[in-house]
Amino acid sequence: MRFLYASLGLICVALAVIGVVLPLLPTVPFLLLAAFFFANSSERLHSWILEHALFGPMINDWNTNRAIRPGAKKAATLSIAAVFLLSLILGAPSHILIIQAIVLSCVLIFIWTRPNG
Repeated sequence: MRFLYASLGLICVALAVIGVVLPLLPTVPFLLLAAFFFANSSERLHSWILEHALFGPMINDWNTNRAIRPGAKKAATLSIAAVFLLSLILGAPSHILIIQAIVLSCVLIFIWTRPNG
């Protein structure tokens, strides 16, 4: 089970790294998942991610204050807008657009009501 959790954590870190350069892929949720998986599999990997220069502060902000950094909020907002715009461009059915608008609006409300990290 520890091997599975460590593997899932590494996959999440890889997705987070891709998310740093690809705006449509979120970074922070994958980092939080990686921290969870590492906490349950490897103290060394868990310490590594918490002490990482780029990823550690985002995870610690969430763990201590349930906070999201303003840059991450802006990136998430741009990503959400891009996804919705892409759905419009591709001609998604109206019922899908309505569901998407409701869900994505709830996500944005959640993100922007968190304290700044």
